[in-house]
Amino acid sequence: MLENPRSPRVRAVAKLTKRSARVETGLFLLEGPQSVREAMNYLPGTIIELFATPSSWERHADVRALADEIGIEVEYVTEDVLSAMADTVTPQGIIAVAKQTPTSLRDIFAASPRLIAICEEVRDPGNLGTIIRAADAAGADAIVLTGRTVDPYNPKVVRSTTGSLFHLPVSVGGDLIDVINRAHAAGLQVLAADVKGDDLLSARAEGVLDRPTAWLFGNEARGLEDDALELADRALKLPIFGRAESLNLATAASVCLYESAFSQRAAE
Repeated sequence: MLENPRSPRVRAVAKLTKRSARVETGLFLLEGPQSVREAMNYLPGTIIELFATPSSWERHADVRALADEIGIEVEYVTEDVLSAMADTVTPQGIIAVAKQTPTSLRDIFAASPRLIAICEEVRDPGNLGTIIRAADAAGADAIVLTGRTVDPYNPKVVRSTTGSLFHLPVSVGGDLIDVINRAHAAGLQVLAADVKGDDLLSARAEGVLDRPTAWLFGNEARGLEDDALELADRALKLPIFGRAESLNLATAASVCLYESAFSQRAAE
């Protein structure tokens, strides 16, 4: 059992809460039974270390069974050690270290996607995690993150996805112009979500949302820059029927992705 919160091994795990350590090692941190369970179910080969307090390990029989199935042994730790490793204030008793497995742009577009989300300079970890989760729920084929978007392996992003990070391909660090060109070459229209755009309901009535689509989402505060908007085929905005001044990025992205998913399925 690991008992010393200041040991080199514990410090090495704790460093993965920092982007510099994640970039250097190619590893990232999974916290809690939900994230660990989903990684084991969908990308079991990525797990390289597994830590748990004895009481937490006893409570989660499903995680124990998955660990046995993929052949990874748990290392028991004290509550103090787990707290030293974790990014959260109140960790849930199980932590894993996993390999980052981003998907190349070539592989994403070679798979003939019908619905993807492109995130350009999305900076809030909670927003990015929610967009990844919404894309997964809407049946999107992939998520593409440009170089100015927050690291998807940030612990807050990983937690916000509630496991969806392991369910669909995620590309990291792409150049926006290259991404847009690849989307067009793959037969996707690029729709920018922007408050200066046309009404989304009108576009839906025109059949625009029936087509294979790459949705482009921008920064939480500034939206999309003019040069990014010019790369899109069309900009669309969500109508506001009540008194709300606006919707936050993750909520708007969820609606856009689901609108496309509904329209594409209805057209089929």
